[in-house]
Amino acid sequence: MFPNHRPRRLRTHPQLRRMVRETVLTTNDLIYPLFAVPGEGIAKEVKSMPGVYQLSVDKIAEEAKEVYDLGIPGIILFGIPEDKDTDATGAWHDCGIVQKAATAVKEVVPDLIVIADTCLCEYTAHGHCGYLEVGDLTGKVLNDPTLELLKKTAVSQAKAGADIIAPSGMMDGFVQAIRVALDDAGYQDTPILSYAAKYASAYYGPFRDAAESAPQFGDRRTYQMDPGNAREALKEIGLDIAEGADMLMVKPALAYMDIIWRVKEASNLPVAAYNVSGEYSMIKAAALNGWIDEQRVVLETLTSFKRAGTDLILTYHAKDAARWLQ
Repeated sequence: MFPNHRPRRLRTHPQLRRMVRETVLTTNDLIYPLFAVPGEGIAKEVKSMPGVYQLSVDKIAEEAKEVYDLGIPGIILFGIPEDKDTDATGAWHDCGIVQKAATAVKEVVPDLIVIADTCLCEYTAHGHCGYLEVGDLTGKVLNDPTLELLKKTAVSQAKAGADIIAPSGMMDGFVQAIRVALDDAGYQDTPILSYAAKYASAYYGPFRDAAESAPQFGDRRTYQMDPGNAREALKEIGLDIAEGADMLMVKPALAYMDIIWRVKEASNLPVAAYNVSGEYSMIKAAALNGWIDEQRVVLETLTSFKRAGTDLILTYHAKDAARWLQ
């Protein structure tokens, strides 16, 4: 006798499929990354990331208005300074590029959530995420002195109007250091979105073109996580929660959905995933060659991140996805 249960019964009509869909992607899930550069009237496409641009502050403000009008609730800002030095001055200076961009965006669209990426690699002459020993050519960042730079950076970003501080350098104790600094400066209500499980990934390649942040020597494996480790991610998120993180991020997303799931199961905090540049560029390249249906692949990919446990998705597909979802 044929089984009584026929799962295909609930797939017979588009509306029926929509009614029983377990995971629903909306524009509320999306955060759009933006890259700010000095100057005016600048919109320079990133060669390895079709459709993504380095933008001057005036163009960032215009882009933020478009993002808001599409129903996307937030952006994350990265900066490319005019000058780089060993003290990452452009990261924490009150007139830094991210600070200028944050202020400009809040003036134009005050209800758009502005997240500031709180890292130093774009601002150091060597491209690493903090201080190095004099003469060091391995890229082993000095952890505790770097925390002082991160504290100054976070406070200056909050002062400029950033709604959320997102430290991404994977320094030990960076959440606690930033939390104390923000509280002491009067920003007790500014949340921290910690890049809690950030892997030393080859998927970051195109981003380094966009942010001009490639290390001049060595690599970042002494501070970013080994791709083979899963239990370590739970250790990292546990430390960040204890230090005061309000939200947690897993980066990258596509090859790390098992980590997203583990983090979601282990925590009651909102979980973000960064759909990174290499993931974006692979889809874009395939779409431009006519090998895939871009809309279907993008929405399926973003939905899979949410199904794995993400509450927030940082993605360069955000504007396209918002239009398609409408």
